[in-house]
Amino acid sequence: MTRRLTRRALGAALAAAGVSCVCLTCVYAVTVSQPELLVRLEGDYLRVSAPRLDFLNGKALERLKDGGSVAFIAQLTITSSPDSAVPDARSVARFALSYDIWDEKFAVTRIGDKPESRRSVSHLSLQATENWCLDNLAIDGAQVSPDKQFYVQLDLRTEDPRDQLGIVGDPGISIARLIEVFSRPVKSAQPHWFLNNGPFRMADLRKGSRG
Repeated sequence: MTRRLTRRALGAALAAAGVSCVCLTCVYAVTVSQPELLVRLEGDYLRVSAPRLDFLNGKALERLKDGGSVAFIAQLTITSSPDSAVPDARSVARFALSYDIWDEKFAVTRIGDKPESRRSVSHLSLQATENWCLDNLAIDGAQVSPDKQFYVQLDLRTEDPRDQLGIVGDPGISIARLIEVFSRPVKSAQPHWFLNNGPFRMADLRKGSRG
C-alpha cells in the first residue's frame, strides 16, 4: 500500500539521500503556491481571472448541495502602491449562488448598486461559476491614467449572514455598506481570499489587447 509521507518523514528521506533541507522548503513552496491573479483589458474595461483560485468548496459547497444558498462578496481595486489602503478605483459586487440538485448545475445572480447592474446566469459547472463571478467584476479603464503605474487587488469573502441585512436593499446593494464591510478585518471563521498583482500601465495593457 502506498503511504502518504509526512513532512518529517519526507525530510528524513531527503537527508538520507544527501539532499539539503533547503530543497524541502522548495518542495512545499511549490505545493502551496499562491493562486495567480491575471489582469487583462477587454474593450474599455479592466478584468481579472485566477485559474488556480478554488473558492467554491468546503462548507459553502456542502450548503449549496444540501439545498441552501450561499453568497460571496467581492471587491476589485486599483491602487497606486501594493500596500495602499486607499484605492484609486474600485468595483464591488455581491454574488448569490444556488444549486440545482437534479441538473447538478449552479445558478448565480450578481447584484450591484443599480437595477441595471443585476445579472443572472444558470446551468453552470462549478468551474464556470467561479469564472463567471470574477469576470463580472470590472473597472472602467477611463478611471486610470494611461501612463501611471498601478496595482490590482482582489478581495473575495464568503458573506457573513449578519452583514446581509445592511448590504442588500432596494434597488440593489449598498455600496457604502459593502465598502465598510471590506474595511473591517476578516472574521476568524470567514473564508476569504486576497490576491494582488502589479505594477501595470494601462498603455501597456492596451497594446497587449490589440496584439
